[in-house]
Amino acid sequence: MIAYEVDGDVSDTLVIFAHGAGAGMDSDFMQQVSAKLAAKQVQVVRFNFNYMQINKDEGKRPPPERMPKLIAHFEELIAEVVAKYQPKHLYLMGKSMGGRVAAILCEQSSFDIKGVICLGYPFISIKGGNPRLEPLEKCQVPVHIIQGDRDRFGSQQQVRDWILPSYVTFSWIPDGDHSFEPRKRSGHNLEQNLNLSIDQVMGFIGEKNA
Repeated sequence: MIAYEVDGDVSDTLVIFAHGAGAGMDSDFMQQVSAKLAAKQVQVVRFNFNYMQINKDEGKRPPPERMPKLIAHFEELIAEVVAKYQPKHLYLMGKSMGGRVAAILCEQSSFDIKGVICLGYPFISIKGGNPRLEPLEKCQVPVHIIQGDRDRFGSQQQVRDWILPSYVTFSWIPDGDHSFEPRKRSGHNLEQNLNLSIDQVMGFIGEKNA
C-alpha cells in the first residue's frame, strides 16, 4: 500500500497530485495548493514517490528514480485511489517533475483520465539541452500548463517560440518563478499568484467536466 494524504471530502472530481524532484508531498507549495483546491470541493490526493518517502522516513537524500519506476509507482497509486474513491472525473496534476511524469504516463494509460495539469512544467533541464516537448506531444489527454512568466525551466519568452499541439494550453502567472513566487517590485505576491493558479485549474476542470 502506498502512503498518501487526502485533502477534501469525496467529490465527483478527484485530482492526484505528484510532487517535484526536490520537495515532497508535505512541502508548503503542495499543501497550500491542495488545501485551496479542497476548498473548491475538489478532492486531492498527495503522495510521495519512493525515493522521497525514503528521504522522509530515513533522512537520506537519494536522487529521483528513473522514469519507468516513477510511472509504475504513479500507476499503482492511481489504481488504488480509483478503486477506493471511484471518482466520476479523474485528473493528474504535478509540480515540475510530477507534471512531466503525469504527461508521460498518459501517452498510454488504461485509466480514464480527463486531463493533466502541470504546475511549472520543466521544459529545460538544469543540464541544458533540447526542451522536453515529447511528453506533451505524445500525451493522449488534454494538458494545461500553469507557468510562471519568468520560470527558469521555461519562461513565457522561451515557450512562445516552441510549437505544441492544440490540446496543450497555457496560463501564465505574473512575474512568477518556478513556484509562482514573484519579485517584490512586481506588485504581485505569492498568495495572489497561488489563488490565480487555482482559478486556472478550476477553469480547466470545469471546461473538461462540462
